[in-house]
Amino acid sequence: MEFSIERAALLKAVAQAQSVVERRNTIPILANVLIEAEGDQVSFRATDLDIEIVDQAPAKVSRAGATTVSAVMFHEIVRKLPDGALVTINDDGTSGRMSVDAGRSSFSLATLPREDFPVMASSEYEANFAAPAPVLRRLFDKSKFAISTEETRYYLNGVYMHVSDYEGSQVLRCVATDGHRLARIDAELPEGAGSMPGVIVPRKTVGELRKLLDDDEAQIAVSVSETKVRFATPGITLTSKVIDGTFPDYTRVIPSGNTKRLEVDASEFAQAVDRVATVSSERSRAVKLALDEDRLVLSVNAPDSGAAEEELAVAYPDEPLEIGFNAKYLLEIASQVDRENAVFLFNSSGDPTLMREGSDESAVYVVMPMRV
Repeated sequence: MEFSIERAALLKAVAQAQSVVERRNTIPILANVLIEAEGDQVSFRATDLDIEIVDQAPAKVSRAGATTVSAVMFHEIVRKLPDGALVTINDDGTSGRMSVDAGRSSFSLATLPREDFPVMASSEYEANFAAPAPVLRRLFDKSKFAISTEETRYYLNGVYMHVSDYEGSQVLRCVATDGHRLARIDAELPEGAGSMPGVIVPRKTVGELRKLLDDDEAQIAVSVSETKVRFATPGITLTSKVIDGTFPDYTRVIPSGNTKRLEVDASEFAQAVDRVATVSSERSRAVKLALDEDRLVLSVNAPDSGAAEEELAVAYPDEPLEIGFNAKYLLEIASQVDRENAVFLFNSSGDPTLMREGSDESAVYVVMPMRV
């Protein structure tokens, strides 16, 4: 195998691939990236057995072939090469070494046979559709903060992507919850997605997927089966197993009878919560919201470290209410608001609170209160 490639194209492809590789590996081949050169392009494939990513880059291939080398070391070498360098990669297939040459730099890396590299079995996908990158980015970005980190409730360790009904029409919906807060985000259902089975996309996959969604013009080809999900751009394909479990009935958690309505400037609210939470003890981080007519007082009282209070002018026409929340949860939810105003709907100090962005009901958040 021998090919020449621009450093920038090589770095982008290798960076994407090596991020999937687990740092602590008991199986040596899983620490490697599979490099395959053919025609006028080179593909870089990495896997942790649950996720597989294949990134393609254009190259001048003198001799087709394939080999595997340490993903992390190869990435580090390419990262440190000078900008604009032309990189030549050569593997004669017999020495167990791959050479990397750029300008005056020369490296020789140990290889493992390509035959040992596990390639994820291709699946029969039940639904195939295309969705614009900004739509998928919004669905996953706004829901991922609520993914649970508790390993015992493994079925909550991802984002539940499924087709749902909303006001008489079908929507593509992403939901995440950890039992303390919940995010439910809807988007218009893409053509061909109607037959999609509901799947739980793991947290790590959601993180890797984010890198594919930066180009606002890109169309992402999405394929879904009961066991796998695949996201593909023309150059990159990300395939992942889905979490084998049943996502709970989240609709029961979303309150429908909350009538006390607070409307507040989202960024002012987030900054005020952040300021008063500075004095609270890390353990509870409880912030009290005291609501009266068009007035909100945020306060924290931490006997061991101090107290803080801040008043905001808000739109609140209902009876007085005092309710407490975990400051971290409030900040995370407030930071999801793209519009100017956040709308909170309360019932009582012990019931779940609903939050949405202004009049937009396609993004709904639920947060459980705390005793203060």
